[in-house]
Formats: sequence, structure tokens, C-alpha cells
Amino acid sequence: MAFLAIALLLGRILVPRVFDAGAGLRGKWTLLSLGLALAFAFAWLSGLFGLAPIVGAFAAGLVLEPRQSRLYTLRGERNLEDLVHPISAFLVPIFFVTMGASTDLATFGDAQVLGLGAALTVAGIAGKLASGVGVLEKGVDRLTVAVGMVPRGEVGLIFAGVGMRATLGGRPLLDAGTHSAIVVLVIVTTLVTPPALRASLSRSRAP
Repeated sequence: MAFLAIALLLGRILVPRVFDAGAGLRGKWTLLSLGLALAFAFAWLSGLFGLAPIVGAFAAGLVLEPRQSRLYTLRGERNLEDLVHPISAFLVPIFFVTMGASTDLATFGDAQVLGLGAALTVAGIAGKLASGVGVLEKGVDRLTVAVGMVPRGEVGLIFAGVGMRATLGGRPLLDAGTHSAIVVLVIVTTLVTPPALRASLSRSRAP
């Protein structure tokens, strides 16, 4: 909580000024450099609080608003999302291959692992569907929003990897079987969401 409070405070006060000052530079990659520097700085800061680096990167994403790119796009440059896309297109497949390589395939033959994966999947989907009640804006279909939040992707895999590396009493917090159950959760929620979202959108558009 302390980290998020500090990150959001810096995001509101310091980050806009840094990006506005950077707009005075004529370097071609200034916007991308500042965005990456902010993400790495927040990831490092989260580490100081004993948190996973992805928590810091997530906080950086919260403070990086479209208006940070406004002065850059006004002079014809691409926005930050477009600039980061080639980097993510290169690194994301490597990440998923690495995470897949750390999964013990033999555990998928264990009925308890599959049962835990199924239970996590049901709980994950039910939790996201229930969160739809938080959509308060009029005219927005709550079910569609909830379905769109169902997938558990790289964040779940990252925390599963952290759990396997972290130890308590000399033992890892997550064993190979639990890690595989989380992988089941990620795979199933990722695969079921597109058709479910398509059906929900068709239902909301129906007269």
C-alpha cells in the first residue's frame, strides 16, 4: 500500500513534468526512452519494498496516461503504445516460452493437479463475473466488461514463477503441481474468453 501511494503520488506530480520537459528535446526516441525509464524505475522501487518488479511496472502503467504523449504526437511522433509494440512483440513470445519450459508436464497426469486447476478456473471466472457489479457507468454492459476481464495471462504466470522461486522454511511457496494448476487456469481462461466475449457482445447488440 505504501508503494502504491508513493508511485501514484509521483505519477501525479513528477511524471507529467518530466515528460513535458522531455518534449523540449528533439531526439527521435525521447518518448520511448522516458517510458521505459519510468517502468524500470518503478520496477526497481517496488523491489525496495519487497514486491515483485511487475507490481512496479503495473504502477508505471497506471500513471502513463495518453496525455503524457500529447506534446510528442502533436509534432508528428507516434504515441508511446505504438513505440513499445515492437519491443513487446519480440519479448512476449520469449517470456511465454521461458515460462512454459519451467512447467513440469508430468504433473498434468496427476488428477489432484487437474482438480486444483479446475477449481482455480471456476473461482477465477466466477470472481471476474461478480466484479461486473462494479461497472456503474450507464449504457455499459456489465456482463461484457466482466467477461473481458476473465483471462489470466502473463501476470498470473509471473507470480506463479515468483512463488516457485520464493521459499519459506527452506521449501518453495509453490510446488510444481500447484504451478501447473495455475498454468491450467491461464490456458483455460485465455481460450474461453474470445468466444464468450463474442457471444456477450452479440447479446448486448441484439434489438
